[in-house]
Amino acid sequence: MCGRFTLATPPPRLLAAFEAEPEAGLEEQVQLSWNVAPTRQVLGVTDEDGRRVLGRFSWGLLPSWAKDPAMAGRTFNARAETVATKPTFRAAFASRRCLVPADPGFYEWSKRPADRTTPYLFRRADGEPMAFAGLWEVWRPGPDQPWRRSLTIVTTAAGPDVAPVHDRQPVVLERAAWGAWLDRRRQDRPALEALLVAGPAGVLERVPVSRAVGSTANDGPELLHP
Repeated sequence: MCGRFTLATPPPRLLAAFEAEPEAGLEEQVQLSWNVAPTRQVLGVTDEDGRRVLGRFSWGLLPSWAKDPAMAGRTFNARAETVATKPTFRAAFASRRCLVPADPGFYEWSKRPADRTTPYLFRRADGEPMAFAGLWEVWRPGPDQPWRRSLTIVTTAAGPDVAPVHDRQPVVLERAAWGAWLDRRRQDRPALEALLVAGPAGVLERVPVSRAVGSTANDGPELLHP
């Protein structure tokens, strides 16, 4: 799964890394965080008529038909194995795919009995921002209310870099796959699903970090210290 990650880089670095344009007012409204939890504000990169746009979303997918916003607390992840068919995600998978920036990376807690209390930060070994595979939707609580945008992060079976700690991980897309994932015209389900796998050994590195990250009340650069 992916239940915590970091968004600790000012938008200009992300705009350059993703070759994207900012949505209106982005830089004034983004709040950096070293401990992002579900339902909070995150950033997503979408394709808008051939242009990549970096904008704000809430983390936890709310389909247009959702009755209760509390649903977002259960839809912050989508499993790669069922994302194309599960009712909650299949419409977004077909036409509303996005990239979810994470810099420097994500946290995971070990499932090993002897190491359950140690959180790890996973980051790219090359130092570049991560791009999770994501899906996005729009929802509003009532006919006279404004639309809200939300997203989910796609997870898959852990690859060699994450497997020693956990059996699941977010899908980290390489730059070469960004265009194919974002292209709303692409409808080839097998080709899209083929992107939703873990990378080879050496793409990610892990660092044990403070147990303080376990509380969402803690949020600061000190959480990244080994």
